[in-house]
Amino acid sequence: MRRWKCTICNYIHEGDAPPAKCPICNAPASKFVEIEPAPPETPPVSAPRAPVKETGIDKIKAVMVKHHLHPVSVHFPNGVLPVIVVLFILSFLFGNESFATAGFYNLIFVVLALPLVLVAGFVEWEKKYNRALTVLFQIKIVAASISTVSCCVALFWYLVEPTVIASSRGWIFIGLNLLMVGSAGIAGFIGGKLVFKD
Repeated sequence: MRRWKCTICNYIHEGDAPPAKCPICNAPASKFVEIEPAPPETPPVSAPRAPVKETGIDKIKAVMVKHHLHPVSVHFPNGVLPVIVVLFILSFLFGNESFATAGFYNLIFVVLALPLVLVAGFVEWEKKYNRALTVLFQIKIVAASISTVSCCVALFWYLVEPTVIASSRGWIFIGLNLLMVGSAGIAGFIGGKLVFKD
């Protein structure tokens, strides 16, 4: 049985030919390379290469990818996002300002965590997936962008109008926050698909 490896997400396929599309990242068959076993007796001889000098930033990026900084860091804001939405909905339904205030403080935490999450995500996409732009990555990037923009708009809106939930525009504000959670969920689902190759 021949084995094929996706050069985008490292998925391994067994068969006479590579699949038409990678089941993990949707890369076309042209992105697959055949994995050939190394000759058992003689190791390949290669000419010595000049050592590549790594910069401090390259070393930091390598550590970030090695220790899975993006998947670890994204769990903090993603765990708080549903709490924010529930608090805002409770405030909207029961007219309780303390729920809205609690949601606002949680929203501040998420916005402060976003730079680390976004930088770590970009580094992982660059180092681990060679900046691939298959449909899967495009959806993940768009979903993460929508979630980030929605989060920042919600925070700014609440700062400018702290009584927005009690106003006639409260349902729009709630909808914006639901959009934020939904898009974060889509980005997280795709991230899990890439990590677990499932």
